[in-house]
Amino acid sequence: MFRKIAVAAGLMAAAFAAPAQAQSYPEKPIEFIVPWGPGGGSDTLMRIVAQGLTEETGQAVPVINMPGVGGNVGLAEFAKRPADGYTISQIHEGLLVSNQTGITDLNWDSFIPVALVASSPQYLTLSKNDNFSNFEELVAYAKAHPGAVRAGVTLGGIPHVHIAMIEEAMGLQFSYVGYTDTGERIRALMGGNIDIAIGDISSAKQFVDNGDLIYAAVGTEERTDDAPDVPTLKELGMDAELVITRGVVLPKGTPQETVDALEAHIEKVMQREDVIKLMKNAGADPVFYGQEKYSAYLDKLNATIAKLVGKLEG
Repeated sequence: MFRKIAVAAGLMAAAFAAPAQAQSYPEKPIEFIVPWGPGGGSDTLMRIVAQGLTEETGQAVPVINMPGVGGNVGLAEFAKRPADGYTISQIHEGLLVSNQTGITDLNWDSFIPVALVASSPQYLTLSKNDNFSNFEELVAYAKAHPGAVRAGVTLGGIPHVHIAMIEEAMGLQFSYVGYTDTGERIRALMGGNIDIAIGDISSAKQFVDNGDLIYAAVGTEERTDDAPDVPTLKELGMDAELVITRGVVLPKGTPQETVDALEAHIEKVMQREDVIKLMKNAGADPVFYGQEKYSAYLDKLNATIAKLVGKLEG
């Protein structure tokens, strides 16, 4: 009789071990490796998330910047860290591009996607010119003049992917001109050195408001509060999203109960009014995709980038 009771007690202890562990996580500080330098979009937004996690969990979440090679230096270091839930990191679309173009062997599925937390809308932005002033006119002109439209991009980067997606979806052919960052592309657009580029609210809206540039379309599912008169690409007949998303990941091999616990903490963080306000002030939309939805998003995007990789390398 005692043996049966002992066995039953052992089974009950095993059954409750995982939930107990999940409830106690985290029991010490969590190091947050941000694979980008201080002051940029990833750094700013992830510090907001880190502060929210600190307040939700009662544990410090120090941000450690590890920039280099488009985020790949920090992620390579992160991949070596123990899979115990006490080191987290951040990825965005740039990792997928780096993988598909051979810069790194790491990809989104080299890690455990825990939660997508921020989305920055990207706008197809036009110079003021005599050939087109909206999306429909751009498409018509580009079809009639293959290669004549000059597209400013970061070669092999996310803006290159976004322009290539438009090119592929609408059956167009652009000429690509490379720039190092968004600010440089917008200045080139203002100067008439290129015809189209991908912009965002912080870099281009003042020039759009002044009438110097034109937002032709936004790559979000719905129109944005910042530019409610700008149609979405879906409204214009293109089934694609042009956004830069940022999410939190864990090392492969992290126990599922720890992954679930971190996901639950982040979900609460993303419901906080202070976090929502700070993210919006930083030019991003606060969002929350859990493990399943975030993984599905990354998988679909990876397939799109794989299809476009020839354009990115050419």
